[in-house]
Formats: sequence, C-alpha cells, structure tokens
Amino acid sequence: MNSRVARTPKGRRAGMILVQSRATDDAVELNILVLPGDGIGTEVTREAVRVLERVADRFGHRLNLRRALLGGAAIRETGSPFPPETERLAREADATLMGAVGLPEFDAAPPERRPEKGLLALRRALGVYANLRPVRAYKALLDSSPLKNRLVEGADMLIVRELTGGLYYGTPRGVCGQGADERGVNTMTYTRAEIERVARVGFALARKRRRKLVSVDKSNVLETSQLWRRVVVEVSKDFPDVALEHLLVDNCAMQLITDPRRFDVLLTENLFGDILSDEAAVLAGSIGMLPSASIGDRRPSGAWAGLYEPVHGSAPDIAGRNLANPLGAIGSAAALLEYSFGLCEEAAAVNAAVEKVLDAGQVTADLRPQGSPFGTDAVGQAVASLI
Repeated sequence: MNSRVARTPKGRRAGMILVQSRATDDAVELNILVLPGDGIGTEVTREAVRVLERVADRFGHRLNLRRALLGGAAIRETGSPFPPETERLAREADATLMGAVGLPEFDAAPPERRPEKGLLALRRALGVYANLRPVRAYKALLDSSPLKNRLVEGADMLIVRELTGGLYYGTPRGVCGQGADERGVNTMTYTRAEIERVARVGFALARKRRRKLVSVDKSNVLETSQLWRRVVVEVSKDFPDVALEHLLVDNCAMQLITDPRRFDVLLTENLFGDILSDEAAVLAGSIGMLPSASIGDRRPSGAWAGLYEPVHGSAPDIAGRNLANPLGAIGSAAALLEYSFGLCEEAAAVNAAVEKVLDAGQVTADLRPQGSPFGTDAVGQAVASLI
C-alpha cells in the first residue's frame, strides 16, 4: 500500500497531523471496534458509524465493524466493566470508536464495579497516553457560547492531555479506616518518561499549528508539577521553533474564559486536562461539539494505536430521546480516519460536512434552544449526505 508524507488537503487548516497520508486511490481495510457504551453513547455512536459507512462507500474503502460491551452495559451483561472479550477485540482492532460510559445505578458501587473503571482499563490496555481535544469556535455557533462573541470568535486550540498517569492511576489509593479516622487516599505520580513522551506529542502538534505551546501545571505547590515543568523545558530544546510558556492551572482556567484566543496548544497532566477541556467546551457552544483522539505508540503497521470518543458523558437523562448532539462523535470518527489510517482527505471531508451542517443551522437542541431543533439522527444523516 502506497504512502507519502502527510500534507494538508486543499482548503483545510493545518491541524492535528502526525501521521503519513495514504494515497487516495488505495482501498483501505478499516478494521474498527465499536463500543457504544451507556446512555447517549449508543445514539451518537450510531451516527458516527453512519458517517464512516458513507466515507467507505464514497472513497472505496472496506469497512469491517465489530461491536463489544464496555461500562455499565458490560456490567449488566457480564459483571465486569471491561470484559476479557472486549479487551481481546480492542487489541485486535486497528482503531476503537467509543460512545460514553456511566450510569446513575452504579454511583454507589465499589470502584472495580463502576463503568468508568472499564474506560480506564481500556486506555491502559491500548497503551494510549496522549489525549488530543481540539476546541474551535465555529462562526455559526458564536451565539451558542455563553461568552461574548468578541471573546470567542477566532478561538482555536488543541488540548493535549496526558492520559495514563497522575491521580487516576497512581497508587496507593482507596478509602480506609472508620469513623473520625476514615480517610480517602489518591496518589499523583509521574515518571520522567511519561512526561517526556506526551510533551513530544504536544510540541510536534504545535509545530504543525501556530507554533505556540502552553504547559499547564501547579509547580508552586506540587512536586509532580515541578518535575513536569523541568522535563517540558528539556524537551522544548528539541523544538526551538515552538514558543513555550508555562501557566499555573488556576491562572489557565481563568484565561481560557477571559482570553481564549491566546491559546494554540495546551499541554497538561491527566486531572488538569480533564477539567480544562470540559471548561473549554463553552467556547464551542456545547460539550457535544468536542471530539477527542487518544493515541499511543505506533504499531508495526505504522498506524497509531487509537481510541476515539466524544468528550461528553453518557447523559442518561436524555438517552433514548433523539436529543443528543452527535457532532462530537462524528468529529471523533474523522480523527480516527486521520490518525489510525492516515486518511487525511477523508477526515477533511467529514469535517467540512460538519461545518456545512452548522452553517445551515441543522443542529440539536443544545445548540438551538429556540426554534425547531433537529434530532440526533437527522443531524447524522445531514452530515453523511454532504460527504
């Protein structure tokens, strides 16, 4: 199968390109595992699959889909949030497309029987350590943001979040003791190697964008952040063309709202990245707009090990009502095409179709509180029809 150095397709902004782009006349075998998960995950994933089917038909690729259980749905069926069969299929697939996990019925369950445990285990099994969350203020959605148009217009950033370290994975952890002596413990821990590998991803992406990287930490208080900052500075010496700035996480949270256009690439650890990327959703008008790509080391084929999912949660309160915004999931499918298969032209076609749908006002209720919003399926159909 032929390949060439990735280039930005005509009419497309330079963005998250780290892989080689395949020749457009090649038929590609797209072996994808679909994990719909819980709540609205099943609905938005259905529309993302609809778009992938359209891409395969339009560009002559072979789409092989397998499905498995994850999260609450998996607990109901198997007793485990991450069944062995799901792990096997995820390791065999070229890419994994996920919906969302989490259901209120498991809120009081022990940690090992919570849906979110399945997601953490999946990330670890796939070895994906860098989570990429693009945030763009589309012109058609400026009025959907609670911020003033003059602040939001032109905002276009990429949040690079370390994904397999920090408080979410550190040990010791747990709740112990009784009565007044009961305590909860979580451990934030990072190694030099974990920081360096995600920093290199961040700098490489910044080099493809506006060549500005802001590293976010809490080095005035946390020793892990002091190591983080020192390692990031060392890595920056290999990227002299990228301007590096450091911000404390509380200052960054404020500036995301007061001056979002100043940011290009934000590099941060796991917990901070989780919080900041959700905050950044107000720039896009809705958290339902935000896709994400989680990548790890390259496989022997040259593709990135990849997990793709919208940033939003399972939103069980609106599940099954055809209200969920599928554009985050569809954007995640576009990232899947680009990162795991090098299909940059196909990814660009999906993103262009999303922008046309937004310009036409064919959006769900989260983006159109007044008037007659479109349903989840109608939005997915509209995007697919424009590819």
